[in-house]
Amino acid sequence: MNSIRARAERVAAWIERSDVDIVAIQETKCRDDQFPATVFADLGYEVAHHGLSQWNGVAIASRVGLDEVRIGFPEQPGWGDPAAAEARAIGATCNGVEVWSLYVPNGREIDDPHYIYKLNWLERLRAYGAARLAERPDARIALCGDFNVAPQDDDVWDMAEFEGKTHVTKAEREAFAALVDAGFAEVVRPYAPGPGVYTFWDYQGLSFPKKKGMRIDFALLSPALAGRVSGAKIDREERKGKGASDHAPVIVDLDGLSDA
Repeated sequence: MNSIRARAERVAAWIERSDVDIVAIQETKCRDDQFPATVFADLGYEVAHHGLSQWNGVAIASRVGLDEVRIGFPEQPGWGDPAAAEARAIGATCNGVEVWSLYVPNGREIDDPHYIYKLNWLERLRAYGAARLAERPDARIALCGDFNVAPQDDDVWDMAEFEGKTHVTKAEREAFAALVDAGFAEVVRPYAPGPGVYTFWDYQGLSFPKKKGMRIDFALLSPALAGRVSGAKIDREERKGKGASDHAPVIVDLDGLSDA
């Protein structure tokens, strides 16, 4: 998202056009008291937001119910000295689905402590998801957001540009694969295969018109939910124009949730 306050009207217009039931938002970059909740309320959406400062921030907006809001997941790693959990994860139950809006740490550089923090964060997320499915295999869980990992070579415009950089390292890709192996399917790729299909383009260097993008935003669904996917897409058009986010929305269509 890259600042919800700067793009509230644009988000509202996109929601009206897209007619989505649930929206997971990352990088809101505001405190809870600064979040433009009325923008969503005016459209008929309940919203839960977790933001602590001008950095990070996550939210879920839903017009099909929003209950059991969870701030962070169990044993979510912290950052800083002393280490404290950042505003990177919020969960809620929406029409019987446990939805998570996730903003995985960037990792910065391979030799930066933030990189280890990122790997630990992904591992704790995997552990939580695996425990939930072990407890209840039929649980309907959606892990949505900016994972800051490009799982395949096709998910970046040129692997040579990423030599020695984060997002494409073996450890990061293994951490992402571990989430999938835990039972969470990457459901968008079959409907939007690469190469050249991305969700993020940096603002700098004319990355968007030059098609220098990355696929780092995903919806990972539990088995009970993945089997209900009827379609998915990356809304690349929303990356265009004045005031666009540097990420494009990822949309997943699900069938048969009324009996949740």
